[in-house]
Amino acid sequence: MLDSFEILTTSGVVLWSRSYEAVAPSIVNGLIRDVFIEEKVLPGASVADDASAARNPPYKKDKYTLKWTTVKDFGLIFVSLSAQAVYQSLLQLSWIDKLLDNLKTIFVDLYGDQLRKPHTSIVECDFDAYFDQQLRELEGSVSSSAPPAKLQEDNLTPPSSSDAGDEPPPPIPGLLQASKKGTHSSATSTDATPIPTPDTSRPTTPLTGHVLSGSIGPKGASRRAKKAAAVLSANASSGDEASRRKTKPIKAAAKKLRKWDADGLADEDDGVTLDYSATSTGTDGGDELGERLRATTVEDINPASFGTRTGKGQFVLKDLDNEVHSILQGANARKTLDSPSATGVIGSSLGAISGLFRNIVGGKILTKADLEKPMKGIEEHLLKKNVAREAAVRLCEGVEKELVGVKTGSFESVETTIRTSMESSLRKILTPTTSLDLLRAITTTTTPSGLNPLAPPRRPYVISIVGVNGVGKSTNLSKLAFFLLQNDFKILIAACDTFRSGAVEQLRVHARNLKELSQREGRGQVELFEKGYGKDAANIAKDAVTYATAQRFDVVLIDTAGRRHNDARLMSNLEKFAQFANPDKIFMVGEALVGSDSVAQARNFNAAFGAGRGLDGFIISKCDTVGDMVGSLVSMVHATGIPVVFLGVGQHYGDLRTLNVGWAVGMLMS
Repeated sequence: MLDSFEILTTSGVVLWSRSYEAVAPSIVNGLIRDVFIEEKVLPGASVADDASAARNPPYKKDKYTLKWTTVKDFGLIFVSLSAQAVYQSLLQLSWIDKLLDNLKTIFVDLYGDQLRKPHTSIVECDFDAYFDQQLRELEGSVSSSAPPAKLQEDNLTPPSSSDAGDEPPPPIPGLLQASKKGTHSSATSTDATPIPTPDTSRPTTPLTGHVLSGSIGPKGASRRAKKAAAVLSANASSGDEASRRKTKPIKAAAKKLRKWDADGLADEDDGVTLDYSATSTGTDGGDELGERLRATTVEDINPASFGTRTGKGQFVLKDLDNEVHSILQGANARKTLDSPSATGVIGSSLGAISGLFRNIVGGKILTKADLEKPMKGIEEHLLKKNVAREAAVRLCEGVEKELVGVKTGSFESVETTIRTSMESSLRKILTPTTSLDLLRAITTTTTPSGLNPLAPPRRPYVISIVGVNGVGKSTNLSKLAFFLLQNDFKILIAACDTFRSGAVEQLRVHARNLKELSQREGRGQVELFEKGYGKDAANIAKDAVTYATAQRFDVVLIDTAGRRHNDARLMSNLEKFAQFANPDKIFMVGEALVGSDSVAQARNFNAAFGAGRGLDGFIISKCDTVGDMVGSLVSMVHATGIPVVFLGVGQHYGDLRTLNVGWAVGMLMS
């Protein structure tokens, strides 16, 4: 797409560059000479101010087209080079302007302090990761929104017999077709996925849905009769009318009720009938299911897309995307505040909050009476972001303490004070007071020091996942397992959800996929420990830890059954579970979209494990579904003082991130 991208000064010093093709230096030198030295300004160009790249017309030299933008205060020029043929064919590369503007904002934000130093000609910058992230994001947005035109034309062409000699279409990414054991010699092949062929012959007997007949009676068939005929036509085939007339519907067998004991547990015998995932070999349907499972494989996941590897070999989750987005949002907020259009009561970013201070004149010392009404408006703004009321009140109190007694020099100083005070209060709530280095804790437990004779013996590090129903406990457990596999740990997944039908099968699928990925990448090992349904979850967890100790596993991840936080009978079982399993960490999975109920959930789960034992961290799931309404994580941390460890941002194994406090602050203040 791009041939080259350069960041240079007006004096010709290249600060950073990325080249995909060899480009002669005379190309960029021509831009500097014609536009900046000889001031041959192109029509519409704006060299005097820091205009957007979209306002600067492209500069053409030889076979290249150059797009550019400047930062006047630092004397910087951002230039992208593309071949003219490519530039004209790919929607004029409309995203290049956005790339230039975003990279200009990020570069100045990251290295502005170095650029402000006097007599600075060289800037030490590691800009590769930021450039790659923006290039990947903007290219992906264009490719997903504009499908190739040729593909659309091909879809309009009906299949014909003349296409029989063409090559078959490529397989779907992420799925590998099973190898054919033989050629198709007849129409009665038992292959689960036969190659579709166009059927141009006319059936001897028309289907029910294809019959064109006159209406019976003055008003034709009834609406109910037409609906019944449509249902029959969906399953009908040529020549089966007689069999359909003779067949009578078979009444389905009544569902057998499950038996429960006094403690709310199912009988031992009921657990056998709940496992329907085993492949049956006695019927054709079972063979077909097994063949399809063997024919599919797990899609590869690029570790660089969700983490980086340190110099010591540890794999850590990244929050680069959040950092970049936070920088861009902050720049947009400042730009909006400086623009003349941001004079209304409600504006973008901080305009919604800062507009509440419009009636305060400059040079006034703020008092509590002056801030009473604005603080009420800030509280309502936070409530709209899903922040619980008591957390919103605490935030407002922190902002009020910062503002009382402050002398307003101008309107902008008030807005700056608001943002600084709000960020300070949010950071006090979200910043953890304990170490969140999970990898270091695991390494310390699994490899005790041999020099210390009093050091405890080697044992696995135990992590338990709890939460209410449907928040994504099993999914986030598998994401956490995949993250730990990248650090070469040997992991045992304990299936302790013995209540929900399909819970063991779900973990079995995750364990199979993770095992395949770990073997493919040659990193770590994973195994599933299960004992079926209806058993005591605490005893299964205890047996899993014992088994992991004997087999020298590094980490035990325990999945638990979902339970309502206001059900005292179900919550009381967690105390026994904590005593038997004795986990090192207990993480609660909470939804980002749950709202104000998150406070009650966090407090009840934190108090359910007995005296002296509580939660150790939160995993906030479904953060990709709420936009900027991320107030739930603030409410949960405020209610318990327990930090947020991970964020779930999707449904793939690599969609796990660490919390960026700056990102959360930007979302809440937008």
